Amino acid sequence: MTAATDDPLRLKRLAEALIDAARRAGADQADALAVDGRSVSIDVRARGLEQAERAEGIEIGLRVLIGGRQAAVSSSDHGDQAIAQMAARAVAMAREAPVDDHLGLADPSQLAQARDAHGLDITEDAPEPDPAHLQDMALRAEAAALSVQGITQVEAANAAYGHRRMWLAATNGFSGGYGRTTHAQSVVAITGEGLRMERDYAGESRVHAADLPTPEEIGLLAAERTLARAGAKKPPTGAFPILFDRRVSASLIGHLLAAVNGSAIARGASWLRRDLGEPVLPPGMDLVEDPLRPRYPSSRPFDAEGLATRRRLIVADGVLQGWTLDLATARKLGMDSTASASRGLASSPQPGHSNVILTPGTDSRDDLIARMGTGLVVTSMLGASINGTTGDYSRGAAGFWVQDGRIAWPVNECTIAGNLRQMLMTLIAADDALPWRGQEVPSLLVQGMTVAGA
Repeated sequence: MTAATDDPLRLKRLAEALIDAARRAGADQADALAVDGRSVSIDVRARGLEQAERAEGIEIGLRVLIGGRQAAVSSSDHGDQAIAQMAARAVAMAREAPVDDHLGLADPSQLAQARDAHGLDITEDAPEPDPAHLQDMALRAEAAALSVQGITQVEAANAAYGHRRMWLAATNGFSGGYGRTTHAQSVVAITGEGLRMERDYAGESRVHAADLPTPEEIGLLAAERTLARAGAKKPPTGAFPILFDRRVSASLIGHLLAAVNGSAIARGASWLRRDLGEPVLPPGMDLVEDPLRPRYPSSRPFDAEGLATRRRLIVADGVLQGWTLDLATARKLGMDSTASASRGLASSPQPGHSNVILTPGTDSRDDLIARMGTGLVVTSMLGASINGTTGDYSRGAAGFWVQDGRIAWPVNECTIAGNLRQMLMTLIAADDALPWRGQEVPSLLVQGMTVAGA
């Protein structure tokens, strides 16, 4: 990759040069992204350095539109000749693309007034951490996990940092950009040996280093979770209540978010396609999107089409309020964009979500476990068979079996199944949602799912 730059105006010049080149090549409309990224990642194992990685570079992407046709291209070469060639290639590709009359940039009157992330506090104003500091953090987390009796080894301990800047420019007059920093740490611990080996992990990421838990806290949590997995076995088969621990409960809400995504609605490929204005969650539950939460990792002042983001209710008092739309899907459905467009360097905009919050309950996780009587607490999942059109749901799961309202033993190698429509309507939320997540969702109790175990 080419060398990165500390000059944000360099990204502005590149993005605007791309749209100028697209005009000269014959595009009716165009938008462009310029992204400057730097990252450092340190892995330690057995109290020594396992791997160190550093990446940095500037990449550019261009989307052109010609008579209802579009194409997108990207490159890590951003010289003048490369930009001209990109524009010519994109225009040639667009002329061969199918026509979609719903494509097009925003009207200038729709564009966000804010052209930066001032007030969101999503970029840490501090020097990049030294690799030696990241290695020390990883070693401290590993040492904390290994200090717990019963932990036989740490598979990996990692500390990482990233800083990404972007600039979006378009022929409708939009030109704006912002940066984002990320600090992350994780530990994977192991207990037992051979066929009796079990593993679990803990990991956190934040915009600001000061908001991260200490390495010791992360290492000890990984050890605690791992030791709780010792002696795992299959659960019985039958219909039982299932508590989705807060570690995995956001996946349930993720399926709902996928079902209200405008792309799925426009294709008629969503199990919620006929449910606008209908109950989709229990009464009293709201599902809110707020892209403007300060210091949160997915906050953003404007979307990938230059529209101002805003707080909105996806579900209010259990009732579905609207779809998640970018400009193209909004036009297809005869609605207005919800300023939800996301895109990659070489892809067209698609609707997406950021900073989603589900209304918490008033009971603790332990209260919900006691209410279950007999059932399953799910703490991890793997694999998935989700039918987006019908809502039929099946996933591999692991966690803990509950007997007489108490955790009895750890569980592995089972399958849980149900239908998302019925599952979501029976939700009971705990009060244990954690902050700093892109989806802030507490533990969720679901009644009457199928567990397939022994």
